[in-house]
Amino acid sequence: MTGAPAAYWSSRLVFERALAGLYLIAFLDAVNEFVPLLGARGLLPVSRFVRAVPFQESPSLFFFSSSDTTLRVAAWAGVALSGLVITGLPSRLGGIAAGFVWGALWVLYLSFVNVGQVFYGFGWESLLLEVGFFAMFLGGAQTAPSPWLRLIFAWTLFRLMFGAGLIKLRGDPCWRTLTCLDAYFETQPMPNPLSWYFHWLPAGVHRAGVAFNHFAELVVPFFYFAPQPLASFAAIATIVFQGVLIVSGNLSWLNWLTVVLSVPLLDDRWWSWSGLPIVHAAPASTSPVHITIVAVLAAVVAVLSIGPVWNMLSPGQLMNASFNPFHLVNTYGAFGSITKTRYEIVIEGTRDPVGTDASVWQPYEFKGKPGNPSRRPPQIAPYHLRLDWLMWFEAMSPVPADSWFLTLVDRLRENDPAVTSLLATNPFADGPPALVRARYYRYRFTTPDERRQTGDWWHRELVGAYLR
Repeated sequence: MTGAPAAYWSSRLVFERALAGLYLIAFLDAVNEFVPLLGARGLLPVSRFVRAVPFQESPSLFFFSSSDTTLRVAAWAGVALSGLVITGLPSRLGGIAAGFVWGALWVLYLSFVNVGQVFYGFGWESLLLEVGFFAMFLGGAQTAPSPWLRLIFAWTLFRLMFGAGLIKLRGDPCWRTLTCLDAYFETQPMPNPLSWYFHWLPAGVHRAGVAFNHFAELVVPFFYFAPQPLASFAAIATIVFQGVLIVSGNLSWLNWLTVVLSVPLLDDRWWSWSGLPIVHAAPASTSPVHITIVAVLAAVVAVLSIGPVWNMLSPGQLMNASFNPFHLVNTYGAFGSITKTRYEIVIEGTRDPVGTDASVWQPYEFKGKPGNPSRRPPQIAPYHLRLDWLMWFEAMSPVPADSWFLTLVDRLRENDPAVTSLLATNPFADGPPALVRARYYRYRFTTPDERRQTGDWWHRELVGAYLR
Protein backbone atom coordinates (compact mmCIF):
# COMPACT_ATOMS: atom_id res chain seq x y z
CA MET A 1 0.00 0.00 0.00
CA THR A 2 2.89 2.34 -0.61
CA GLY A 3 3.94 4.20 -3.69
CA ALA A 4 1.30 6.09 -5.67
CA PRO A 5 -0.81 8.64 -3.78
CA ALA A 6 -4.33 7.66 -2.71
CA ALA A 7 -7.00 7.89 -5.39
CA TYR A 8 -10.71 7.11 -5.24
CA TRP A 9 -12.00 6.79 -8.81
CA SER A 10 -12.88 3.09 -8.64
CA SER A 11 -14.29 3.46 -5.13
CA ARG A 12 -16.63 6.18 -6.33
CA LEU A 13 -17.78 4.07 -9.28
CA VAL A 14 -18.53 1.07 -7.02
CA PHE A 15 -20.24 3.32 -4.49
CA GLU A 16 -22.51 4.90 -7.14
CA ARG A 17 -23.59 1.59 -8.66
CA ALA A 18 -24.10 -0.13 -5.30
CA LEU A 19 -26.12 2.76 -3.87
CA ALA A 20 -28.28 2.80 -6.99
CA GLY A 21 -28.78 -0.95 -6.51
CA LEU A 22 -30.13 -0.39 -3.01
CA TYR A 23 -32.40 2.38 -4.29
CA LEU A 24 -33.64 -0.13 -6.87
CA ILE A 25 -34.50 -2.65 -4.13
CA ALA A 26 -36.23 0.06 -2.07
CA PHE A 27 -38.40 1.13 -5.00
CA LEU A 28 -39.21 -2.47 -5.96
CA ASP A 29 -40.33 -2.88 -2.37
CA ALA A 30 -42.62 0.14 -2.87
CA VAL A 31 -43.96 -1.37 -6.12
CA ASN A 32 -44.93 -4.56 -4.31
CA GLU A 33 -45.97 -3.36 -0.86
CA PHE A 34 -46.85 0.34 -0.73
CA VAL A 35 -50.39 0.16 -2.12
CA PRO A 36 -51.45 -2.89 -0.01
CA LEU A 37 -50.06 -1.23 3.11
CA LEU A 38 -50.76 2.46 2.50
CA GLY A 39 -52.97 2.79 -0.56
CA ALA A 40 -56.65 3.73 -0.65
CA ARG A 41 -57.64 0.41 1.00
CA GLY A 42 -54.36 -0.11 2.80
CA LEU A 43 -53.81 -0.70 6.48
CA LEU A 44 -52.84 2.96 7.05
CA PRO A 45 -54.07 4.93 4.01
CA VAL A 46 -51.90 7.82 2.84
CA SER A 47 -55.04 9.80 1.99
CA ARG A 48 -55.99 9.85 5.66
CA PHE A 49 -52.44 10.82 6.71
CA VAL A 50 -52.13 13.80 4.35
CA ARG A 51 -55.43 15.21 5.64
CA ALA A 52 -54.16 15.12 9.22
CA VAL A 53 -50.53 16.24 8.85
CA PRO A 54 -49.35 19.59 7.38
CA PHE A 55 -47.15 19.42 4.29
CA GLN A 56 -44.29 21.32 5.92
CA GLU A 57 -44.04 18.73 8.68
CA SER A 58 -43.70 15.81 6.30
CA PRO A 59 -43.15 17.06 2.72
CA SER A 60 -44.16 14.57 0.03
CA LEU A 61 -45.34 14.61 -3.55
CA PHE A 62 -48.30 12.55 -2.40
CA PHE A 63 -49.87 15.54 -0.68
CA PHE A 64 -50.88 16.59 -4.21
CA SER A 65 -52.19 13.17 -5.23
CA SER A 66 -52.27 9.95 -3.24
CA SER A 67 -54.28 7.75 -5.57
CA ASP A 68 -53.11 4.18 -6.01
CA THR A 69 -52.19 4.97 -9.60
CA THR A 70 -49.98 7.87 -8.50
CA LEU A 71 -48.26 5.69 -5.90
CA ARG A 72 -47.55 2.96 -8.43
CA VAL A 73 -46.27 5.39 -11.08
CA ALA A 74 -43.91 6.99 -8.56
CA ALA A 75 -42.59 3.60 -7.45
CA TRP A 76 -41.96 2.46 -11.02
CA ALA A 77 -40.31 5.81 -11.83
CA GLY A 78 -37.90 5.15 -8.95
CA VAL A 79 -37.16 1.69 -10.34
CA ALA A 80 -36.44 3.15 -13.79
CA LEU A 81 -34.18 5.94 -12.50
CA SER A 82 -32.27 3.52 -10.24
CA GLY A 83 -31.65 1.23 -13.18
CA LEU A 84 -30.49 4.21 -15.23
CA VAL A 85 -27.86 5.11 -12.62
CA ILE A 86 -26.65 1.50 -12.55
CA THR A 87 -25.91 1.74 -16.27
CA GLY A 88 -23.65 4.74 -15.59
CA LEU A 89 -25.28 6.87 -18.29
CA PRO A 90 -26.14 9.92 -16.11
CA SER A 91 -22.57 10.05 -14.81
CA ARG A 92 -21.13 9.89 -18.32
CA LEU A 93 -23.42 12.77 -19.34
CA GLY A 94 -21.85 15.01 -16.69
CA GLY A 95 -22.32 16.26 -13.17
CA ILE A 96 -25.53 18.20 -13.84
CA ALA A 97 -27.29 15.22 -15.42
CA ALA A 98 -26.09 12.88 -12.67
CA GLY A 99 -27.11 15.32 -9.95
CA PHE A 100 -30.57 15.70 -11.48
CA VAL A 101 -31.18 11.92 -11.50
CA TRP A 102 -29.87 11.46 -7.95
CA GLY A 103 -32.07 14.38 -6.89
CA ALA A 104 -35.14 12.85 -8.51
CA LEU A 105 -34.47 9.56 -6.70
CA TRP A 106 -34.15 11.39 -3.39
CA VAL A 107 -37.38 13.38 -3.86
CA LEU A 108 -39.32 10.29 -4.87
CA TYR A 109 -38.10 8.18 -1.96
CA LEU A 110 -38.53 11.04 0.51
CA SER A 111 -42.15 11.22 -0.67
CA PHE A 112 -42.70 7.55 0.21
CA VAL A 113 -40.93 7.72 3.56
CA ASN A 114 -42.67 10.89 4.75
CA VAL A 115 -46.14 9.40 4.32
CA GLY A 116 -45.16 5.80 5.10
CA GLN A 117 -45.89 6.14 8.84
CA VAL A 118 -44.88 3.10 10.94
CA PHE A 119 -44.29 0.99 7.85
CA TYR A 120 -41.46 3.36 6.84
CA GLY A 121 -40.33 4.29 10.34
CA PHE A 122 -37.00 2.43 10.23
CA GLY A 123 -33.53 3.90 10.62
CA TRP A 124 -32.33 2.56 7.29
CA GLU A 125 -34.96 4.62 5.47
CA SER A 126 -33.43 7.83 6.83
CA LEU A 127 -29.94 6.50 6.14
CA LEU A 128 -30.78 5.79 2.50
CA LEU A 129 -32.22 9.28 2.13
CA GLU A 130 -29.22 10.94 3.77
CA VAL A 131 -26.66 9.06 1.68
CA GLY A 132 -28.79 9.47 -1.45
CA PHE A 133 -28.92 13.23 -0.93
CA PHE A 134 -25.14 13.48 -0.66
CA ALA A 135 -24.82 11.42 -3.86
CA MET A 136 -26.34 14.37 -5.75
CA PHE A 137 -22.94 16.10 -5.36
CA LEU A 138 -20.70 13.29 -6.66
CA GLY A 139 -20.35 14.96 -10.04
CA GLY A 140 -19.89 13.28 -13.41
CA ALA A 141 -17.53 10.57 -14.57
CA GLN A 142 -14.83 13.17 -15.31
CA THR A 143 -15.23 15.00 -12.00
CA ALA A 144 -12.35 14.36 -9.61
CA PRO A 145 -13.57 12.61 -6.41
CA SER A 146 -14.04 15.26 -3.73
CA PRO A 147 -12.14 14.94 -0.43
CA TRP A 148 -14.88 17.01 1.23
CA LEU A 149 -17.52 14.56 0.09
CA ARG A 150 -15.41 11.65 1.28
CA LEU A 151 -15.23 13.36 4.69
CA ILE A 152 -19.05 13.74 4.69
CA PHE A 153 -19.47 10.01 3.99
CA ALA A 154 -16.95 9.18 6.73
CA TRP A 155 -18.89 11.37 9.18
CA THR A 156 -22.16 9.68 8.22
CA LEU A 157 -20.61 6.25 8.73
CA PHE A 158 -19.16 7.40 12.07
CA ARG A 159 -22.57 8.56 13.34
CA LEU A 160 -24.12 5.28 12.22
CA MET A 161 -21.53 2.99 13.84
CA PHE A 162 -20.53 4.97 16.92
CA GLY A 163 -24.16 5.82 17.69
CA ALA A 164 -24.99 2.10 17.57
CA GLY A 165 -22.10 1.35 19.92
CA LEU A 166 -23.11 4.01 22.43
CA ILE A 167 -26.75 2.96 22.52
CA LYS A 168 -25.65 -0.56 23.41
CA LEU A 169 -23.36 0.53 26.24
CA ARG A 170 -26.17 2.69 27.65
CA GLY A 171 -28.85 0.10 27.09
CA ASP A 172 -29.23 -3.57 27.88
CA PRO A 173 -26.77 -4.82 30.56
CA CYS A 174 -26.15 -7.93 28.44
CA TRP A 175 -23.97 -5.80 26.15
CA ARG A 176 -21.69 -5.06 29.10
CA THR A 177 -21.65 -8.67 30.32
CA LEU A 178 -21.03 -9.90 26.75
CA THR A 179 -24.11 -12.15 26.83
CA CYS A 180 -26.46 -10.49 24.32
CA LEU A 181 -25.75 -12.97 21.55
CA ASP A 182 -27.09 -15.79 23.73
CA ALA A 183 -30.57 -14.57 22.75
CA TYR A 184 -30.08 -12.25 19.76
CA PHE A 185 -30.01 -14.78 16.91
CA GLU A 186 -33.22 -16.40 18.18
CA THR A 187 -35.17 -13.25 18.99
CA GLN A 188 -34.03 -10.87 16.23
CA PRO A 189 -36.87 -9.52 14.07
CA MET A 190 -36.44 -11.95 11.20
CA PRO A 191 -33.95 -14.84 11.44
CA ASN A 192 -32.43 -16.24 8.25
CA PRO A 193 -31.34 -19.79 7.25
CA LEU A 194 -28.09 -19.55 9.25
CA SER A 195 -29.50 -17.94 12.42
CA TRP A 196 -30.25 -21.33 14.02
CA TYR A 197 -26.62 -22.36 13.59
CA PHE A 198 -25.33 -19.06 14.97
CA HIS A 199 -27.62 -19.46 17.98
CA TRP A 200 -26.06 -22.79 18.89
CA LEU A 201 -22.42 -21.68 18.62
CA PRO A 202 -20.44 -22.11 21.85
CA ALA A 203 -20.95 -19.48 24.53
CA GLY A 204 -17.32 -18.41 24.17
CA VAL A 205 -17.90 -17.57 20.51
CA HIS A 206 -20.93 -15.49 21.50
CA ARG A 207 -18.85 -13.57 24.05
CA ALA A 208 -16.13 -12.94 21.47
CA GLY A 209 -18.79 -11.76 19.03
CA VAL A 210 -20.06 -9.12 21.45
CA ALA A 211 -16.49 -7.99 22.12
CA PHE A 212 -15.87 -7.67 18.37
CA ASN A 213 -19.13 -5.71 18.09
CA HIS A 214 -17.86 -3.19 20.65
CA PHE A 215 -14.51 -2.92 18.87
CA ALA A 216 -16.17 -2.42 15.47
CA GLU A 217 -18.63 0.19 16.72
CA LEU A 218 -16.68 2.09 19.39
CA VAL A 219 -13.03 1.95 18.30
CA VAL A 220 -12.87 1.45 14.53
CA PRO A 221 -15.03 4.51 13.61
CA PHE A 222 -12.36 6.95 14.80
CA PHE A 223 -10.00 5.61 12.13
CA TYR A 224 -12.39 6.57 9.31
CA PHE A 225 -10.75 10.00 9.50
CA ALA A 226 -7.17 8.69 9.59
CA PRO A 227 -4.79 8.91 6.63
CA GLN A 228 -4.36 5.95 4.30
CA PRO A 229 -3.98 3.06 4.69
CA LEU A 230 -5.57 3.30 8.16
CA ALA A 231 -8.87 4.61 6.79
CA SER A 232 -9.05 1.67 4.41
CA PHE A 233 -8.27 -0.78 7.21
CA ALA A 234 -11.12 0.75 9.22
CA ALA A 235 -13.48 0.46 6.25
CA ILE A 236 -12.52 -3.19 5.71
CA ALA A 237 -13.05 -3.97 9.41
CA THR A 238 -16.51 -2.42 9.13
CA ILE A 239 -17.30 -4.41 6.00
CA VAL A 240 -16.24 -7.66 7.69
CA PHE A 241 -18.40 -6.86 10.72
CA GLN A 242 -21.39 -6.07 8.51
CA GLY A 243 -20.77 -9.27 6.56
CA VAL A 244 -21.22 -11.31 9.74
CA LEU A 245 -24.53 -9.55 10.39
CA ILE A 246 -25.62 -10.15 6.80
CA VAL A 247 -25.06 -13.92 6.94
CA SER A 248 -26.67 -14.29 10.39
CA GLY A 249 -29.97 -12.44 9.96
CA ASN A 250 -32.36 -10.36 7.85
CA LEU A 251 -31.93 -6.69 8.72
CA SER A 252 -33.31 -5.34 5.46
CA TRP A 253 -30.68 -3.21 3.67
CA LEU A 254 -29.16 -1.68 6.83
CA ASN A 255 -26.00 -3.80 6.75
CA TRP A 256 -25.73 -3.63 2.97
CA LEU A 257 -25.99 0.15 3.00
CA THR A 258 -23.35 0.32 5.74
CA VAL A 259 -21.03 -1.70 3.49
CA VAL A 260 -21.76 0.68 0.60
CA LEU A 261 -21.05 3.67 2.85
CA SER A 262 -17.65 2.16 3.71
CA VAL A 263 -16.60 2.00 0.06
CA PRO A 264 -15.68 5.72 -0.39
CA LEU A 265 -13.01 5.28 2.30
CA LEU A 266 -11.19 2.60 0.30
CA ASP A 267 -8.15 3.72 -1.63
CA ASP A 268 -8.29 2.50 -5.25
CA ARG A 269 -5.18 0.41 -4.63
CA TRP A 270 -7.37 -1.97 -2.59
CA TRP A 271 -9.37 -2.88 -5.69
CA SER A 272 -6.44 -4.38 -7.60
CA TRP A 273 -6.85 -7.80 -5.93
CA SER A 274 -10.44 -8.05 -7.14
CA GLY A 275 -9.58 -7.73 -10.81
CA LEU A 276 -11.72 -4.60 -11.09
CA PRO A 277 -10.15 -2.20 -13.58
CA ILE A 278 -8.78 0.86 -11.85
CA VAL A 279 -10.88 3.74 -13.12
CA HIS A 280 -9.15 7.02 -13.82
CA ALA A 281 -10.80 9.72 -15.85
CA ALA A 282 -8.43 11.67 -18.04
CA PRO A 283 -8.41 14.55 -18.11
CA ALA A 284 -9.94 14.89 -14.63
CA SER A 285 -12.20 17.86 -14.01
CA THR A 286 -11.66 19.99 -10.90
CA SER A 287 -14.38 22.57 -11.47
CA PRO A 288 -14.16 25.47 -8.99
CA VAL A 289 -17.96 25.57 -8.98
CA HIS A 290 -18.20 21.92 -7.91
CA ILE A 291 -15.51 22.41 -5.28
CA THR A 292 -17.38 25.41 -3.88
CA ILE A 293 -20.76 23.64 -3.84
CA VAL A 294 -19.36 20.63 -1.97
CA ALA A 295 -17.57 22.90 0.51
CA VAL A 296 -20.86 24.68 1.22
CA LEU A 297 -22.52 21.28 1.63
CA ALA A 298 -19.85 20.32 4.17
CA ALA A 299 -20.56 23.52 6.11
CA VAL A 300 -24.30 22.78 6.11
CA VAL A 301 -23.63 19.25 7.33
CA ALA A 302 -21.48 20.65 10.13
CA VAL A 303 -24.32 22.90 11.30
CA LEU A 304 -26.90 20.11 11.03
CA SER A 305 -24.61 17.83 13.04
CA ILE A 306 -25.14 19.80 16.24
CA GLY A 307 -28.32 17.89 17.08
CA PRO A 308 -26.93 14.41 16.39
CA VAL A 309 -23.71 15.13 18.31
CA TRP A 310 -25.68 16.42 21.28
CA ASN A 311 -27.83 13.29 21.09
CA MET A 312 -24.77 11.00 21.11
CA LEU A 313 -23.40 12.81 24.16
CA SER A 314 -26.74 12.74 25.96
CA PRO A 315 -27.51 10.00 28.51
CA GLY A 316 -31.02 9.95 27.01
CA GLN A 317 -29.68 9.11 23.55
CA LEU A 318 -32.34 8.45 20.91
CA MET A 319 -31.75 5.29 18.91
CA ASN A 320 -32.95 6.49 15.48
CA ALA A 321 -34.18 10.01 14.88
CA SER A 322 -34.37 12.69 12.20
CA PHE A 323 -33.98 16.31 13.22
CA ASN A 324 -35.61 17.71 10.09
CA PRO A 325 -38.34 16.58 7.69
CA PHE A 326 -35.77 15.99 4.92
CA HIS A 327 -33.95 13.23 6.87
CA LEU A 328 -30.55 14.88 6.55
CA VAL A 329 -27.78 14.31 9.12
CA ASN A 330 -29.72 11.95 11.36
CA THR A 331 -28.85 10.01 14.49
CA TYR A 332 -28.64 6.25 14.34
CA GLY A 333 -28.44 3.19 16.57
CA ALA A 334 -29.65 -0.38 16.76
CA PHE A 335 -30.49 -3.03 19.36
CA GLY A 336 -30.01 -0.93 22.45
CA SER A 337 -31.99 -3.70 24.14
CA ILE A 338 -32.24 -7.36 23.24
CA THR A 339 -35.51 -9.27 23.40
CA LYS A 340 -34.97 -12.33 25.60
CA THR A 341 -38.18 -14.22 24.74
CA ARG A 342 -39.70 -14.50 21.28
CA TYR A 343 -43.47 -14.23 20.88
CA GLU A 344 -45.30 -14.64 17.60
CA ILE A 345 -48.85 -13.92 16.48
CA VAL A 346 -50.38 -16.66 14.34
CA ILE A 347 -53.47 -15.58 12.38
CA GLU A 348 -55.94 -18.32 11.46
CA GLY A 349 -59.25 -18.54 9.64
CA THR A 350 -62.12 -21.01 9.45
CA ARG A 351 -65.12 -21.50 7.20
CA ASP A 352 -67.34 -22.39 10.14
CA PRO A 353 -69.82 -19.58 10.83
CA VAL A 354 -69.53 -20.29 14.57
CA GLY A 355 -66.18 -21.19 16.06
CA THR A 356 -66.25 -24.33 18.19
CA ASP A 357 -63.75 -26.86 19.48
CA ALA A 358 -64.49 -28.91 16.38
CA SER A 359 -63.78 -26.05 13.95
CA VAL A 360 -60.88 -26.46 11.53
CA TRP A 361 -58.64 -23.43 11.73
CA GLN A 362 -56.11 -22.86 8.96
CA PRO A 363 -53.10 -20.56 9.46
CA TYR A 364 -51.98 -17.73 7.22
CA GLU A 365 -48.25 -18.09 6.56
CA PHE A 366 -46.14 -14.93 6.26
CA LYS A 367 -43.24 -14.63 3.84
CA GLY A 368 -40.51 -13.97 6.37
CA LYS A 369 -41.58 -14.15 9.99
CA PRO A 370 -41.73 -17.51 11.82
CA GLY A 371 -44.97 -19.45 11.56
CA ASN A 372 -44.94 -23.16 10.75
CA PRO A 373 -42.29 -24.66 13.09
CA SER A 374 -41.01 -26.95 10.34
CA ARG A 375 -40.35 -24.11 7.91
CA ARG A 376 -36.73 -23.04 7.64
CA PRO A 377 -36.23 -19.30 8.19
CA PRO A 378 -35.89 -17.72 4.72
CA GLN A 379 -33.28 -15.35 3.32
CA ILE A 380 -35.03 -12.03 2.63
CA ALA A 381 -32.52 -9.18 3.06
CA PRO A 382 -31.69 -6.81 1.52
CA TYR A 383 -35.39 -6.82 0.59
CA HIS A 384 -37.66 -5.43 3.31
CA LEU A 385 -40.88 -7.25 4.29
CA ARG A 386 -42.57 -4.40 6.12
CA LEU A 387 -45.67 -6.23 7.33
CA ASP A 388 -43.56 -9.06 8.75
CA TRP A 389 -41.37 -6.57 10.63
CA LEU A 390 -44.40 -4.80 12.09
CA MET A 391 -45.80 -8.16 13.19
CA TRP A 392 -42.60 -8.65 15.23
CA PHE A 393 -43.19 -5.34 16.99
CA GLU A 394 -46.90 -6.09 17.44
CA ALA A 395 -46.07 -9.37 19.18
CA MET A 396 -44.27 -7.46 21.94
CA SER A 397 -47.73 -6.78 23.38
CA PRO A 398 -49.99 -9.69 24.46
CA VAL A 399 -53.04 -7.83 23.12
CA PRO A 400 -53.54 -5.84 19.88
CA ALA A 401 -51.71 -2.53 20.23
CA ASP A 402 -52.03 -0.89 16.80
CA SER A 403 -55.01 -0.04 14.63
CA TRP A 404 -53.35 -1.39 11.48
CA PHE A 405 -53.45 -4.92 12.95
CA LEU A 406 -57.23 -4.83 13.35
CA THR A 407 -57.53 -3.52 9.80
CA LEU A 408 -55.32 -6.39 8.64
CA VAL A 409 -57.71 -8.89 10.20
CA ASP A 410 -60.66 -7.14 8.55
CA ARG A 411 -58.95 -7.31 5.15
CA LEU A 412 -58.23 -11.02 5.62
CA ARG A 413 -61.91 -11.64 6.43
CA GLU A 414 -62.73 -9.88 3.16
CA ASN A 415 -60.03 -11.88 1.36
CA ASP A 416 -58.65 -8.60 0.01
CA PRO A 417 -56.25 -9.61 -2.82
CA ALA A 418 -53.85 -6.72 -2.24
CA VAL A 419 -53.35 -7.63 1.42
CA THR A 420 -53.18 -11.38 0.83
CA SER A 421 -50.45 -10.71 -1.77
CA LEU A 422 -48.22 -9.75 1.16
CA LEU A 423 -48.50 -13.27 2.58
CA ALA A 424 -46.74 -16.48 1.61
CA THR A 425 -49.94 -18.54 1.69
CA ASN A 426 -53.64 -17.77 1.68
CA PRO A 427 -55.58 -20.88 2.77
CA PHE A 428 -58.80 -19.25 1.58
CA ALA A 429 -57.82 -18.35 -1.98
CA ASP A 430 -61.11 -19.77 -3.30
CA GLY A 431 -63.34 -17.79 -0.94
CA PRO A 432 -63.15 -15.70 2.25
CA PRO A 433 -63.19 -17.30 5.70
CA ALA A 434 -66.21 -16.94 7.96
CA LEU A 435 -64.08 -16.14 11.00
CA VAL A 436 -60.52 -14.99 11.63
CA ARG A 437 -58.66 -15.20 14.93
CA ALA A 438 -55.12 -14.63 16.20
CA ARG A 439 -53.26 -16.78 18.71
CA TYR A 440 -50.23 -15.87 20.80
CA TYR A 441 -47.27 -18.26 20.96
CA ARG A 442 -43.85 -18.37 22.55
CA TYR A 443 -41.25 -19.49 20.02
CA ARG A 444 -37.72 -20.74 20.54
CA PHE A 445 -35.22 -22.48 18.30
CA THR A 446 -35.27 -26.25 18.61
CA THR A 447 -32.25 -27.80 20.26
CA PRO A 448 -29.91 -29.85 18.06
CA ASP A 449 -31.46 -33.06 19.47
CA GLU A 450 -35.00 -31.80 18.81
CA ARG A 451 -34.04 -30.82 15.31
CA ARG A 452 -32.60 -34.27 14.58
CA GLN A 453 -35.72 -35.96 15.89
CA THR A 454 -38.42 -33.73 14.39
CA GLY A 455 -36.77 -31.76 11.59
CA ASP A 456 -38.37 -28.62 13.03
CA TRP A 457 -36.53 -25.31 13.26
CA TRP A 458 -38.83 -23.93 15.94
CA HIS A 459 -40.56 -25.17 19.05
CA ARG A 460 -43.64 -23.22 20.07
CA GLU A 461 -45.97 -23.14 23.05
CA LEU A 462 -49.44 -21.60 23.02
CA VAL A 463 -49.73 -18.68 25.44
CA GLY A 464 -53.34 -17.83 24.71
CA ALA A 465 -55.73 -15.94 22.47
CA TYR A 466 -54.40 -12.71 20.93
CA LEU A 467 -57.59 -11.75 19.10
CA ARG A 468 -60.75 -13.81 19.49
